[in-house]
Amino acid sequence: MKKSTLALATAAALFATTSWANMETENGQINYKVGTDVGKYLKDSEIGFDNEAFMTGLEDGLAGRELRLTKEQLTAIRGVIQQKQQKAQEVRRAEMMAEMEKQKVENKAAGDAFMAKKKSEDGVKATDSGILYEVLTEGTGPKPAAATDTVVVHYTGTLIDGTKFDSSVDRGQPATFALNQVIKGWTEGVQLMNTGSKYRFYIPSELAYGSDARPGSPIGPNSTLIFDIELIEVKTPKAEVQAEPTKQ
Repeated sequence: MKKSTLALATAAALFATTSWANMETENGQINYKVGTDVGKYLKDSEIGFDNEAFMTGLEDGLAGRELRLTKEQLTAIRGVIQQKQQKAQEVRRAEMMAEMEKQKVENKAAGDAFMAKKKSEDGVKATDSGILYEVLTEGTGPKPAAATDTVVVHYTGTLIDGTKFDSSVDRGQPATFALNQVIKGWTEGVQLMNTGSKYRFYIPSELAYGSDARPGSPIGPNSTLIFDIELIEVKTPKAEVQAEPTKQ
């Protein structure tokens, strides 16, 4: 166990001997929030927690006493704190980059294996670009004429492990967008569909989000995506009509 973690655990045990904080009052909640902010700061800064020194500083600050460090010492220690914070950030950044590179390799390998197996299944068709798809329901309405067309669709997106990451069906509201404003797999795939159709698309990562991870989403780098798409309507842009010149 790291020294800072052990010290924090020890401090928590010491504080646990006191009565539990009153969380029913607004002031109690405010002070608790301040306490959690301080705790997170100490944890993230990798500063070894010293309960006695911390409490002495807290008490001196609350009482308005003369500080026990000189201005020169305070200035120097601020620099030390900044260095520790910067080092901790660099370590976390390096760990995140290493994890990202690991995910890129793992997701690409898993996606390629999934697509190779899926391609051999009955009823699965392939495009020249590498998209696989199944026709779940075949409609009879018009197809999008170009990537500039706007479509109205219902869709559900999942990863190859079954994790759902987005669904207009769950929201109860169809999505409307131009086909040239979405991932390449959608731009190409939806143009295969007649209005009223429902297809299931298997989209390789290079036609989805590539090596980028999606912030706030379970979509990792090099993820192969699955979309169930129902084409509800095609809204072809109307040509601009030029007004007839006024006769003289």
